[in-house]
Amino acid sequence: MSPVFGHGHLRLYLLSLLDESPKHGYELIQALSDRFGGTYSPSAGTIYPRLAKLEEEGLVTKSADGRKTVYAITDAGRAELAARRPELDDIEAELSDSVRRLADEVRSGVNQAMKSLKADLAAAARDARSGATSDRDAGATAGAGGTSWTTSGWSGSSESARAASAEALRDADAAITEFRQRLRLDLRKAATREGVSPELVARLKQRLNDVAAEVRDDLARARASR
Repeated sequence: MSPVFGHGHLRLYLLSLLDESPKHGYELIQALSDRFGGTYSPSAGTIYPRLAKLEEEGLVTKSADGRKTVYAITDAGRAELAARRPELDDIEAELSDSVRRLADEVRSGVNQAMKSLKADLAAAARDARSGATSDRDAGATAGAGGTSWTTSGWSGSSESARAASAEALRDADAAITEFRQRLRLDLRKAATREGVSPELVARLKQRLNDVAAEVRDDLARARASR
């Protein structure tokens, strides 16, 4: 879910941004993205036709500033903005709610993927502990004094296998925690600079799901080979 302007609302919001100061098209796009934490970032194909319509209606003017076109609100634009101020306040409130809901969805999706991966790793550790006491592993232990990983699981003494599995699980858990902390920091920094797009969040969720699926497949193959 991403914030969506209702009919005529983006037009009104553009007037409110231009009322703050004159801006060129990219600055308006960036201002919208910044205002909503990167959860809404309109394309040039969305912004410029609306600016052209506002100019046609006499609500904004445009002027050249080097190679850029700068848009400024007119007195007529300010009059419309003042007349529709309550509507603008409602837009602000609605979009703020949308941003909060999206942030909650992102946190929930990432946390759920991490929990799923941790559960898979814990299941792998339990399988390794139970497999270490099987007759087949006991036979392998008789022929070798050390502990090593094979496609069937840990081989070696039962106690060593459990210790190695527990250590591997701790390493995996630490790696997941470090990944989560670093990614959250990167996302928060991006949200204050260039913004975080809904498309990026969707790709993040998909890749986390892909990683979790790969881990589950590997665990399933390991169980099947024993």
